[in-house]
Amino acid sequence: MKVLITRSREDGQRLATVLAERGIDSLLAPLLEIAIFAGPPLALEGVQAILATSANGIRAFAERNPERRIPVFAVGDATARLAENAGFASVSTASGDVETLAELIFEALPADGGELLHVAGTKVAGDLGGRLGEQRFRYRREVIYEAKRVPALDPAAIEAIQAGTIDGILFYSPRTASIFVELADRAGIKDDLDDVAAYCLSEAVARRIEGLAWRVIGIANRPDQESMLALLEGAA
Repeated sequence: MKVLITRSREDGQRLATVLAERGIDSLLAPLLEIAIFAGPPLALEGVQAILATSANGIRAFAERNPERRIPVFAVGDATARLAENAGFASVSTASGDVETLAELIFEALPADGGELLHVAGTKVAGDLGGRLGEQRFRYRREVIYEAKRVPALDPAAIEAIQAGTIDGILFYSPRTASIFVELADRAGIKDDLDDVAAYCLSEAVARRIEGLAWRVIGIANRPDQESMLALLEGAA
């Protein structure tokens, strides 16, 4: 089994290693390029927790700030693991999406306990600030990186799809799913996907690729890495 990984390069390389350990071959074709913004350390006075809705937020924060004692609340397990590896002393994971992250915060933190710092990119999924505001939490979003879309599909990915050597394509976000649909059309490979499976992190992701003629669309039981791996292993 060979799959195409559409995640950004750093995340994709880590995923490729995990897949190889499970006997699944892969090809990297990032649809987003990550640009971390340089700047002074972020203001942390009065912050009771750092919120991370992507691993890139943790990477960008770690480059700007040496502070590791403030608790981190991560949207998913992969982001949480990265925070732990970066040296943060306290890391909690929602193992899901923005809504489950908000629920985790409601259960774990007091609304009057200090500010919540969301380390984010120029584009975010969901309305985390709005959900927290409903419960009177103080929320601050710091934009410290940008995920830029690539201008075209990787030539090696196009060649592999046309040659029929790709069994499935992994999609982890609605944005990357939408980008793939557009770039596949531009590359003229839409008709080459009828024997390829699409593996999606959630129903929201799957909806973005429904217009293409896939062999099958698989959706993880939960929006986390382990469920995606289980989906792939079941298919393999």
